[in-house]
Amino acid sequence: MFADRLIAATRKHGPLCVGIDPHRGRIPDLFGGDTPDGLAAWGEAVVAAVAGRAGIVKPQAGLFERHGWQGMRALAHVCDVATEAGLIVLMDAKRGDIGSTAEGYASAYLAADAPFKCDALTVNPYMGLDTLEPHVRTAEESGKGVIVLARTSNPGSADYQARDLEGAPLYARVVESLAPMMERLKGDSGWSGLMLVTGATGPDEAKHLRDLAPDALFLVPGYGAQGAGATEAMAGFGPAKDGGNRREGGSVNASRSVTFPSGSAEAGSRGEWHGIIAAAIDAAQADLLTASA
Repeated sequence: MFADRLIAATRKHGPLCVGIDPHRGRIPDLFGGDTPDGLAAWGEAVVAAVAGRAGIVKPQAGLFERHGWQGMRALAHVCDVATEAGLIVLMDAKRGDIGSTAEGYASAYLAADAPFKCDALTVNPYMGLDTLEPHVRTAEESGKGVIVLARTSNPGSADYQARDLEGAPLYARVVESLAPMMERLKGDSGWSGLMLVTGATGPDEAKHLRDLAPDALFLVPGYGAQGAGATEAMAGFGPAKDGGNRREGGSVNASRSVTFPSGSAEAGSRGEWHGIIAAAIDAAQADLLTASA
């Protein structure tokens, strides 16, 4: 089951998830710049830097899609090499639609023979539970995961997610409604492969969500470049279910802070670039591990 694989990766390496976000104009010329081939080469190099330092990566589909079909080919390549490297691949695509459209998204990302090899997919729940069912059903069949937006890290998240709905914020009502799906994707580890996106910029909300969903894995954005520290990012984590002397409960994403750190744009060789990225990954992982102790 996906949940068991992800929690095993965090127990081995730590909670860091490295976001593979090829922002416009940020891909070094060493890899071919902001071109489809450049994205593929840079993404492959990020995977090589992550392997052995963290267990999870999260490609951002939209930043590949802007290059059309060639960008999607680059995304498929990055997913392939990450899977071959033994990494857990979380696809950040935030899909959300009804009926046959949702079935199409599920087939593209979550089916056993999906063209984009990933272990879980982010989905938007705000059209209702029927939009999630095709993803959850496909994940059940293939041993994969579904990552549902709950309380996100962007400043505008409160516009809707924090609105009162019969005495509780909307994000809490969404999570309450997901309990049966969480149970369907629960693994032997006791954790559920129905993950919740819980932004590091809202640590109190993360604690509330942990109370509502004690077995849900969390995907935590907002750490690093978005301003939240390790303590805030780990706020929704709890005691390890295997009795270990640490806190666990999901994965904390870092993107720009570890893939575009200071000095990386000026690197004179791929070897020099690799050393800078590896050091940034190591530093982030150590920071999170200290907070999880």
